[in-house]
Amino acid sequence: MSMDDQASTTADTLELLHLNQVAIRAALEELSLWVSHRGSVHIHENVMAVLATLDIHAEAISSGVERLRK
Repeated sequence: MSMDDQASTTADTLELLHLNQVAIRAALEELSLWVSHRGSVHIHENVMAVLATLDIHAEAISSGVERLRK
């Protein structure tokens, strides 16, 4: 397997992981909002703080995928 093939495979795999991360983030936010509407605002705030970290990591993953595809 050439370096280009390896980089492409790595980029494809990272992109799929990134899409999974985005989907899981969306599901957690939905659940957190549902919990919040039932009175557990503290839990919602904690979940949103963790989701902010996922967002930061998602940006880094996207940048890495872009660099691999060049």
